[in-house]
Amino acid sequence: MCATCGCGDENGARVGARNAVDAAGESGAGVGKHPGGPHSHSHEHQHDHEHPHGHGHSHEDGAHASDDSELDVPEQDGATRRVELEREVLAKNDTLAERNRQWLTERGVLALNLMSSPGAGKTTLLERTLADSGSSVPLAVIEGDQETLRDSMRLRRAGADVVQINTGAGCHLDAEMVGGAVRALQPAPGSVVLVENVGNLVCPALFDLGEYAKVVIAAVTEGEDKPLKYPNMFAHTDLVLLNKTDLLPHLSFEMDRFAEYARRINPGVEILPVSATTGEGLPAWYDWLAGQVYAPVHQEV
Repeated sequence: MCATCGCGDENGARVGARNAVDAAGESGAGVGKHPGGPHSHSHEHQHDHEHPHGHGHSHEDGAHASDDSELDVPEQDGATRRVELEREVLAKNDTLAERNRQWLTERGVLALNLMSSPGAGKTTLLERTLADSGSSVPLAVIEGDQETLRDSMRLRRAGADVVQINTGAGCHLDAEMVGGAVRALQPAPGSVVLVENVGNLVCPALFDLGEYAKVVIAAVTEGEDKPLKYPNMFAHTDLVLLNKTDLLPHLSFEMDRFAEYARRINPGVEILPVSATTGEGLPAWYDWLAGQVYAPVHQEV
């Protein structure tokens, strides 16, 4: 169990086969067992590596920051050993993430980690993206949820190859889960894998999956202060899609204030207002996506 966030799963995460059909109804039962079994980890860590596009994962800000010179908790029985164990587990995650990144890069496959709170519109955005993309950019999806195959079934109906990961009680995906899923998916060279992470504004930001870039989907219904409340999520993202702008006439949401807060946390972050329902703003998202496909790291493959 996560000592920091409390997530855990006695049965382990489950990675399904490519385009698996839920024969057990909605439970997600019957999908393949994750080879790693139950996962245990903490979020008190630092990533010292760099993304291929120069974006590091050092999490030195906020409540999750840790430094060996300052971390001294001898008064708590077993606390020092616990932190050491947590770091060992997270070091393993970083190693597996680098393997995922190498596997993807060798095949010229771009992976994006899509993160949001529950209900921000990730799956609807993916459905619309799949419908509008046509054959210009081959898209595949790794779908992360605690249970059910509902979203993966929606995305298959939209035309995507999908592999489902059910995390049980786990609140985020990790590199081992995604490694198993991407190998089951076998994405075509030159394609894009969109990883829909578990709905959560805390833990997914802190786990490297081997992705090329991170995308946060925020919704205007959540209020302008989300970047300040969840700084780690916004500090390490490459793009923010501000979704559900079609609802702005019914809300007191101030877009300028949201942008100010987001850039207070991440000065260079790009913010694109969109509506997955009406299609407003989505061409800018598609242009950004196409720009990542032809980024230098993939031209070198």
